[in-house]
Amino acid sequence: MREMPLEPHVADSAPVDDILTPYDKEHAITYLRMLDADAEGADWREVTAIVLDIDHEREPIRARQAYESHLARARWMSNCGYKLLLKHGWPASN
Repeated sequence: MREMPLEPHVADSAPVDDILTPYDKEHAITYLRMLDADAEGADWREVTAIVLDIDHEREPIRARQAYESHLARARWMSNCGYKLLLKHGWPASN
């Protein structure tokens, strides 16, 4: 069984599909870290640097977009996606 990377490359935007994707599987830890940071009230710039590995000073638009889309996806996973995970498991990787 292939292990998931702890810090996989982050796309500019997280998926918006109402299905689980291979990207979701690869970024499950990222989503958990995003939710933890949000619950602690962490500044989005700090989260982009630490969790998403994006320099908000060098790429402010990309950093903000990635932060917002990954946090939205993390919330979707915690509200809806987990039900799909429990019912069907993770989708096959590419």
